[in-house]
Order: sequence, then C-alpha cells, then structure tokens
Amino acid sequence: MSVIDKILQEKIFGVIRISEPERVIEIASALNRAGINIIEIIIQNAEIVDVIHYLNTTTDNLTIMAGGIITQRQAQTAINAGAAVIVSPVFQMNLVRICQTNKRPLIMTATTPNEAYSAWKARTPLIKIYPTKPMGGAMYIEDMLRPMPFLNIIATGSIETDDVIDYLNAGAKAVGIGRSLYKNANADEIENRAKHLLEIIKNYK
Repeated sequence: MSVIDKILQEKIFGVIRISEPERVIEIASALNRAGINIIEIIIQNAEIVDVIHYLNTTTDNLTIMAGGIITQRQAQTAINAGAAVIVSPVFQMNLVRICQTNKRPLIMTATTPNEAYSAWKARTPLIKIYPTKPMGGAMYIEDMLRPMPFLNIIATGSIETDDVIDYLNAGAKAVGIGRSLYKNANADEIENRAKHLLEIIKNYK
C-alpha cells in the first residue's frame, strides 16, 4: 500500500509543531502507541530532522511526513532522515522535481481555491488546506469542493477532535489533528486523547 493510500484509509494523521526534540519524541511515541501511525512533523530546526531519523529507526509502523519544507535542501535532508512524505506550505516546482527523483510524494498546501486548483494541476496527490478553521472550517471545505469535487483535500489548522467528522462529511479525504491531541498533556493523556479520536474514526468508517 502506498503512503497516500494509507493516509486515505486512515483518514486522520497527527501534526506536531514543536521545537523541542524531546517533546516531539514524547508526543509522536504516545500517538504511535495509541494507534495513530501517520504523523506530520513540522521541521523548525536541525534538531527536529534528527528526531525524524531517530523515530524512523526506532519506531515500528510509523509513517513520518516532514512538514514546513520550502527548499530543495530541506527536502533532501528530510528524505535522508527517513521522511516518507514531503509537505510544503508553498508551491515550488523544484520540490516537485526532487520528490520525483527520490520517489517521495509531495503534498502542497493551499489556502484559496485558486491555489488548490494550481496544486491539482501540478498532480499533487493530496492538497493540504491550511489554516482551515480560520477560513471557515468544514463549510469552507464544502464550498471549495462544490465546483471542484475532483480535488483530494486534507484539512488541517486548529481542528478539534470532535469536529473531525464534520470535515470528512464536508468532503475532506483526511484530517490532520495537532494541538488538541497534545496541548497541556503528558504522554498518558496524549495517548488517551488519540484513542478517543481513533474511536470516533472507527465509528465513522
């Protein structure tokens, strides 16, 4: 099964935007223990790249997406560390080429319908809409898809666990959940929150 197919099947993935390596490891490990096996880790410094390498070599059944990638060098470094997917907040043909060379999927980020359409024309397998909630939440996804139902959209950005089904019903192929899984939570609490999210998805499926 390809990574993209796995994302489409799981319907959810974790998103970690933290600059402290130890905390990223704690969160990712807790999510993985709960059963969330796809995690986007936003690369904010070189130490986070080391975290991706560490998790990739020590954790079973974990698919890591490297987020926040803008340059070719960042992409190659993340790929060398073991990232299975590159996620970029911008549209960059250089990233398209380097991901094709390394046989890694590239997920581009869009905010507006025009940006989403441009990403689709570039054959992006999944288009990450960010920030979804400030733009109008699930209704924004629904409105974007009404004239362009062919877009494979994943929704991220301040989405709460209990809102996930609304986004899926609106047409999102998958939903990224970040702070609501780990904010002000220790490892056990993160694991419990993740299990609750998985139960919601299980019932939806």
